Order: sequence, then structure tokens, then C-alpha cells
Amino acid sequence: MPIQVIHCPTVKKPLPRSDTLLNFFSMVTPVPDLVSESKHSAATADIATLANRIADLEQTVGRLSQRNGVTLCVFSGNLDRLLAAFSIANGAAACGLRVSMFFTFWGTPLLRRPGATTPGKRFIERAFGWMLPAGPRRLSLSRLNMGGLGKALILGEMRRKRMPDLTGLMEMAKASGVEIRVCGMSMELMGIRSEELIDYPNLRICGATQFVDMAVESNVTLFV
Repeated sequence: MPIQVIHCPTVKKPLPRSDTLLNFFSMVTPVPDLVSESKHSAATADIATLANRIADLEQTVGRLSQRNGVTLCVFSGNLDRLLAAFSIANGAAACGLRVSMFFTFWGTPLLRRPGATTPGKRFIERAFGWMLPAGPRRLSLSRLNMGGLGKALILGEMRRKRMPDLTGLMEMAKASGVEIRVCGMSMELMGIRSEELIDYPNLRICGATQFVDMAVESNVTLFV
């Protein structure tokens, strides 16, 4: 008996559509557009942070470039040290720098007018006026004063060599625009009134905090 072969029809399934595949892979794999957008946002934030840092750095450099001043804290009341202080101040002013001199304690009596008195002082305050020199003429040297002989020799040599004395240096400082600040606490301690100070255009009474502000804004701060 012959064998009969029966052929069954093959059922062909339709291929999935392309948009269906795209939706499927998008659920499994992150979309490239979203990844690139997040990277772009992070890069933008980094650039903004860098720009802010550069702006802060430029402001700092600008403030530092404006520091073209010299501040001197004049503590001593000796003639030789005051000569050095005013010589440095005049030299810095001649170089175009802003110069401020802060007088405190024993340097304060230099700025008192000779013979200036104010009524209403206590005995201790009047005693300070008697004992402390007023003006540049009664000052002594820090070394080799020898009862005034060393001072006379130094001043004689300065005149012979045509060097300006302390009064001349103070006049030069006045003409150069050197600022003078006087410690208010030292004036109160020694009984010096504002009416007794010398006539100086850029002279003001201030405190230690103002001196610190001047020192911060200066390139150089000296203690004499």
C-alpha cells in the first residue's frame, strides 16, 4: 500500500513593526538623548561655577592691585627715630605712594604745639605736659644723647651737610600730602587736647581699629 504524504500548511507569523521594536528597546536601554541632556546640564553647571571662581579671583586681584600705600606706626618719641620715620614717609610719597603715619604713645607729643595749654586739666595731665617735650625742638636721641651734646653734634652735622631737620621734614610731608593720624587713647591718657595739636591739613584723631584698616589696605606697614 503506497504511503501518502500529507503536507501541512505552514503558518507564517507577521514580523514585528519597527516602532514596536523601538519602544521595546527604549524600555531596556536608556535613551541617548536623555543621557546627553544630563551631561550637558552637568557641563553647564561646571562652567558656571568656574566663571564665578574666575570673577572672584579677578576681584581679589583688583583689590590687591589697589594697595599702593605705606603705613607707619610711630611709637617712639626720639629724635633719630622720628627723623627716620619722616624720611621714609617723604620718600614713599615722592614715589607716588599713599602714606599714612599713625602716632601713638611717646610719638604723640611731637604733634603738640609748644606752649599750648588748655584749662580744666587734672594735675596728672598737666604733669604730662610739663615732662613730655612739645614739638621737634626738645627731643633727645635714643643713643649717644649725652645730655644733649650728641643731639647738638648730630644737628650741626646735618646743617653743615644741608640735610633737612625734623621741622623741615614735617613741612615736606605736609606738602607731599602725607596723612597723619593721632591715637585718641594716647591723647586722652596724656591729657593732650585737640586744640593743642599742630596745624596740619591731613591730621585726624582715630583709634587702633582705623590704623588696622589702613595697614590692611597698604602694601607696607612699618613700626618705628
